[in-house]
Amino acid sequence: MPAVSPAVLADLAPTGRIRASINLGNIVLAQKDPASGELKGSSVDMARELGRRLGAPVELVEFPAAGKVFDAFPSGNLDVVFLAIEPVRAKEIAFTAPYVLIEGVYMVPKNSPLKAPGDVDKPGIRIGVNRGSAYDLFLTRTLKNATLVRGPDGIQAMVKDKLDAAAGVKQALAAHAKTDPDVRLIDERFMEIRQAMGTPVARQAGAAYLAAFVEDLKANGFVAEALKRHNQPDAAVAPPAGR
Repeated sequence: MPAVSPAVLADLAPTGRIRASINLGNIVLAQKDPASGELKGSSVDMARELGRRLGAPVELVEFPAAGKVFDAFPSGNLDVVFLAIEPVRAKEIAFTAPYVLIEGVYMVPKNSPLKAPGDVDKPGIRIGVNRGSAYDLFLTRTLKNATLVRGPDGIQAMVKDKLDAAAGVKQALAAHAKTDPDVRLIDERFMEIRQAMGTPVARQAGAAYLAAFVEDLKANGFVAEALKRHNQPDAAVAPPAGR
């Protein structure tokens, strides 16, 4: 890791602390204990490790969904974000290489004729998605025929409005499917969600430091151990940048 320069501290902790987003809408990255309110997860661990290395306190800023993180980003009140890499976001956020790879899949009614991702992109098919999520942005760019139904919870939209499918993070959909015998997952993924860290594009020193930081945490096993510690064995550590 490069030495921490004043420019890095000015970029990543301009107020004297690192204000880091925590997206509770993605259980692979973060969870909140309902009893104690304690935040945990790989993104929480990484934010705290960043603070340790920079010698700066960390303020964890909670959000219910990735779209809400991106909506808040222009305010200037976030220094570091944990979001999936998407072209729309990259206009404002200097992303690192991904540190975790997550599958985006569809959930459908148990007796649905839809068997593969290609079956879903047909006229008349309605898909529930979390507004502003990585899979919402991806499907907005790639679907030709199906219709996206956006809202705060794509799973609940599918159930309540009897939609043809819900799109989402595999782990979250699988957790719901375990409690609902009337739905099933389409096994084949429709996208690979590339989770990364980021900072405002103008903060070049900070962006360079984050890029090296993420590569170090992948290489030294920190990310893998965090996923294991927080019971996320199905998420894969991303390969080194450039591979």
